[in-house]
Amino acid sequence: MLKTITRKTIIGLAAISLLAMPISGCGKKSGEEDKPVDIVLITDFGTIDDNSFNQLAWEGIKQYAEESGIAYEYYHPEDTDIDSIMAQFKRGYGNGARLFVCPGNMLEVPVYNAQKKYGKASFILVDGIPHDEDSTESKIGDNTSSITFAEEQAGFLAGYAAVREGYRGLGFVGGMPIDPVIRYGYGFVQGADYAAIEMGVGVHIRYTYTNTFSDEPAIEELAGAWYDDDTKVIFACGGSIGKSVIRAAESHDGKVIGVDVDQSAESETVLTSAMKDIRSSVYNGVKSYYDGTFNGGAETNVTAKDDGVCLPMETSRFEKFDIDSYNTIYSHLVDGMIVPYKETNIATCEELSLVNTEVTFIEF
Repeated sequence: MLKTITRKTIIGLAAISLLAMPISGCGKKSGEEDKPVDIVLITDFGTIDDNSFNQLAWEGIKQYAEESGIAYEYYHPEDTDIDSIMAQFKRGYGNGARLFVCPGNMLEVPVYNAQKKYGKASFILVDGIPHDEDSTESKIGDNTSSITFAEEQAGFLAGYAAVREGYRGLGFVGGMPIDPVIRYGYGFVQGADYAAIEMGVGVHIRYTYTNTFSDEPAIEELAGAWYDDDTKVIFACGGSIGKSVIRAAESHDGKVIGVDVDQSAESETVLTSAMKDIRSSVYNGVKSYYDGTFNGGAETNVTAKDDGVCLPMETSRFEKFDIDSYNTIYSHLVDGMIVPYKETNIATCEELSLVNTEVTFIEF
């Protein structure tokens, strides 16, 4: 069941993490002389202490490199445009790097270009598939391995847990409607409905995409309006928009579900987080390059069966949803008893098969 209303109507109703740790490493500051290097992390707009993709990818590289005595560095592009990123590939290749780790969808087009230009190098693209600038062609080169995650499973766990915890009014605030964000949202809705069916209760979910990953007052205002009505928990799925939702939760007595990494340290309002094991996935990807099992030309989708998605139960603030209940539902994802719908080519979540859940889609 789905209703569609506008952001203006909703406003009228009421008026990303692991604990940050010191990072030592071999990154280059402006003006420092480059040195020979084997592995280079190319960051996106974030930094290696961003409590998100860059930091976790860096930690995976660091662990393997220091175990193996391999030189590693990170390069932070001067800007987020393709030319600025490509300049860092050129820089790293010139310094001897033959393995580049590239976290985030912002690196999809640069990797698409670099895998052809630097055929003797290899690339690990985390959370994306290489494609051209017009998105008319996607191609994972033989020298590229794409690591993706089963976001629909992580989202399912979060939605299921929230309803099992006792919440009936939920919200999903996604950033840009790219595939990983869509899968998170669809999984969240399906998980909530699965729990609602088990418990014989009804659930209402407000659902929107903000078309940005930025922290913006309008997002905080929207979330505050939801909290002032019947929404108690919002899954904030998209970079810095989580900051906007957290501020709204803190001032409107709401709860937040974080994304990608354990964000429990960000605020007491964070109930749990839908996580991806980025660190281990990058570590294993780098290891595969050096031990000769590199999965070039292919996508590796990391799932619950690989322990690649989860809720951080030790830091979650559940009072009713316990570890035994979590292990049971997780096992059903692992053994295939539960298979959340994950395709992103449907129009909206309206086309999902829901029984006890009503979704109100809001145009932001």
